[in-house]
Amino acid sequence: MMANLEKGKALMAKEETKILISNGETNMLHESHPKSIPMNGGESPYSYAQHSFYQREMAEAAKNAITEAITEKLDIQNPSSESPQPFRIADLGCSIGPNTFISVQNIVEAVELKYQNCIQEDQHNPKPLEFEVLFNDHAENDFNTLFRSLPLSRRYFAGGVPGSFHGRLFPRSSLHFVNSFSALHWLSKVPAEVVDSNSAAFNRANIYCSGAVKEVTEAFSAQHKEDMEGFLSARAEELVKGGLMALNLVGLPDGVILAETATGMGFDLLDSCLVDMAKMGLISEAKVESFNLPIYYPPAKELMAVVEANDHCFRVERFDILSYPLKHAPADVQMVVSHTRAALEGLIMNHFGNEILEKLFNSYGKKLEENYFIFDQKNRKDVDFFILLKRK
Repeated sequence: MMANLEKGKALMAKEETKILISNGETNMLHESHPKSIPMNGGESPYSYAQHSFYQREMAEAAKNAITEAITEKLDIQNPSSESPQPFRIADLGCSIGPNTFISVQNIVEAVELKYQNCIQEDQHNPKPLEFEVLFNDHAENDFNTLFRSLPLSRRYFAGGVPGSFHGRLFPRSSLHFVNSFSALHWLSKVPAEVVDSNSAAFNRANIYCSGAVKEVTEAFSAQHKEDMEGFLSARAEELVKGGLMALNLVGLPDGVILAETATGMGFDLLDSCLVDMAKMGLISEAKVESFNLPIYYPPAKELMAVVEANDHCFRVERFDILSYPLKHAPADVQMVVSHTRAALEGLIMNHFGNEILEKLFNSYGKKLEENYFIFDQKNRKDVDFFILLKRK
C-alpha cells in the first residue's frame, strides 16, 4: 500500500500544478508555466544591469511617444477630488534595472504634467497626485538588485509583483497605466513540437526560430499568439476603463525572416560554436539539437492581427516603429558578446551546465569578429515596435 501511495505521489509530481480560484462569480484555472530563466542578476561583469544598452536606448527613444500618448489619450479621473486615488503603474518584465526606472520616470513625469493641466482647467487645488509603481517579473528574477537600485529621488511608492505576465497578476480595474518594455518577444515556453524528434517541426538545425522552416515557424507563431492572447486578456481585466498600455517589443517587417537579420546571423554563429563543442566531445550533439531559445520575433501584420483580435477590450491608438542612434551605430563586438551573455547565459547554463560558458562565449566573440559583415546596415532589418492600447 505504501508503495502505491509513493507511486501516486510521483505521478502527481509530474503533472502541471493547477490551482482553481473562485472569485464569487467565475472560476479561473491557472496553469503553471515551465521554470523561467531570468536575465543575469547581481552587479557582476555579465549582469543584465551592466549590459542592457540596447534596451536603454529603446527606453529613451520611447519617451516622446509615451509623453504624447499620455497627453492626448489618458483619462485623468476626478482631478478635483480632495483624496485622489493613487495612480497605479505596472511595469511588466522589469528585470533588474536600470531601464525600468527610465521608463517609469518618463510615465510619471508625463502623468504629472497632464494632471496639472487638468487642475488648471478645473480651477481647483486638490492634493498632489500620488503614484504607486508595481514592478513585475518572474519569481526567479533578482528583485534584491532591483530594489537596491531604486532611485533615491523617485516620486512613487514601489512594490514587487512576482509571476508570469501571461496570466492575471493584479485585481480587476486596479491599474491606470501598463508598460511592457522589450519583453513580449520572450515566449512562456519553447513549443513542444520543436524539440520532438518525431515531429515535422523538430528544430534540429537551429537554436532559434529562423523562419526558414515552415513547420518550425508555425509552432513558434502559434505559441506567441497564445501568449499574447493570455497577456492581453489579463490586462483587459486589470486596467481601468480609459487606462493605457504601452508595449515595446522586437519584431520583423513583413516579408523578412529572422535568419536574414544581424540578430539571426548572430544566433547562427552562437549555434555554430555549440556544434563545434559537440564535435570536440565537450557536449552531446543531442543536447545541441534539443536546445531552443524561447524567443519569437513576430512580423508586423501578424502582431497587429493578434492585437486587433482584442478590439472588444482595447482600441489601438498607435502602432509605430521606434528609431534610435544605437540601431544604426557601428557594432562593438565585445558589447554584443556581453549583452548576449547577460540575456542568454542562464538558459545555456540550465541546458548544458556552466563548464562550457567561458569557452563558448570566447569562441562566439572570435566568430563575430571574423564575420563582422553581419552588422552591415543592410542586415539590421529587425525593428522595435511601439504599440499604444486604450482600455474601452
